[in-house]
Amino acid sequence: MGVSFDKATSQAAASKACNATAMGLQDYRRSPDGRGYRYSQDGWIYLHLEGSAKARGYQHGWLLAAEIAQNIAQEQAVAKLDYGLPWDFAKDYVRTQWRARIDPEYLDELSAMVDGLAAQGLHFDLDDMLVNNGFGELSEYWWNNVKDDYYQHLGTKPADQLAASESQSGAADKCSAFIATGSYTSDGGIVAAHNSFVPFELANHLNICIDLEPDQGQHFVMQALPGYLHSFTDFYESTSLIVLETTIGGFWPYDLDGIPEFQRIRKAVQYSEDIDGFTQVLLDGNNGGYANTWLVGELATGQIGQLELGLKFHTLSKSDDGYFVGFNAPQDPELRIYETKNSGYADIRRHQGARQVRLPQLMEAHKGQINLGVAKQIIADHYDVYLERENPSSRTVCSHYELDPRQYMSQSDRPLPFQPRGAVDGVCASTATAQAFSLLARFGSSCGSAFVVDDFIREHPQYSYLAPYLIDRPSRPWTLLKPRPQPASPVQATAATSVDGNV
Repeated sequence: MGVSFDKATSQAAASKACNATAMGLQDYRRSPDGRGYRYSQDGWIYLHLEGSAKARGYQHGWLLAAEIAQNIAQEQAVAKLDYGLPWDFAKDYVRTQWRARIDPEYLDELSAMVDGLAAQGLHFDLDDMLVNNGFGELSEYWWNNVKDDYYQHLGTKPADQLAASESQSGAADKCSAFIATGSYTSDGGIVAAHNSFVPFELANHLNICIDLEPDQGQHFVMQALPGYLHSFTDFYESTSLIVLETTIGGFWPYDLDGIPEFQRIRKAVQYSEDIDGFTQVLLDGNNGGYANTWLVGELATGQIGQLELGLKFHTLSKSDDGYFVGFNAPQDPELRIYETKNSGYADIRRHQGARQVRLPQLMEAHKGQINLGVAKQIIADHYDVYLERENPSSRTVCSHYELDPRQYMSQSDRPLPFQPRGAVDGVCASTATAQAFSLLARFGSSCGSAFVVDDFIREHPQYSYLAPYLIDRPSRPWTLLKPRPQPASPVQATAATSVDGNV
């Protein structure tokens, strides 16, 4: 189904709660069965879902109908604009190749989501929802490997019969992250933080916090896009685990016969109780889609792990006292040499090499002090190790490609000067927040700086073609998102958003 991308509606959906935090929770409503609910706070939409696959899918579709429709419309536009990928062609592929590989539980959840949307007058089908959930994998992994064959046949060859070839360009780089435990944290427990830096035209709806209590498996909370079974930004807290990741930049191989990553990560979070179980689920049917460095913490033991997961290569490391960082390049030399292109691993002119240096510096500088307050500082850091000064840019932990002239580029197309891209959020967690199924989060830049579309386009008119798909990103505060079965009073809501370093 084609849906028009309405910038005004998207702008309103992304910022509707920003101006009225002191007045209490905004837009509080319940699903028809009374079990699901949503509210808005400080630019975020908090969504609670529970029950069977069909029950929670319907709740999701009914409560987030407008946001799901807007996100799909945005993805349809960007699929053509940034990738040249026809939406209907991607639907043909998921219909013939993915449906049989998705567990019945998740097909039921997506089908019920379609029903919830229809009840709100918005009509999509199951394949729209599959493409929506797999958009990151389809656009940068599957399509990168088959688009040459598509071009040779000008779309006349069925989607499931396209031949794969080595991608001309590897996958894009996204995110900074760390996880720490033991002597590195103020209380010996786990502390983790993450931000997402993606093209701004893909980030208008990354403001969803989903609290999902399924009838089977682990209760978990995740940052997500509307209509997603998984996170996409990949920040999760479950009954047993804290999970986050950074993508492996330049990654190119893809197995057309494997299981989509969104199914594997959703299953891993919902059904795993420890690092080893989590790893095994991700390895089963691994297709190389959305290849990541996964950072995982066990709440019961305080142990943390790092899983670098490529296609033919993977490594798992664990620690009871230490930290792991994510900076978009793999430590494993075989994965880096064989399965990535120009990873930027040791090049401090590049964002991978620069953050490979800076994140450990920050972890060591704050050893023994890391809590949520320090985590917020780390994920908002602007120190440029190449220029050796404060300089918000593509190289900093809180990345600002939109401010970077990229005069030091070693690879001319990753990314372009002043590209509207960078940190679009900040999310932090600890053992305590995970146990309470709450997230400390900021929507917008991790540092709180604002992005104004008209000002940006006036300064950088080469990006005028993106203007219809960009929204203003005002400065917003950090806020604690947590379950609220009943709407809070103004006093309660205001108090709940006051967050110190030891939540």
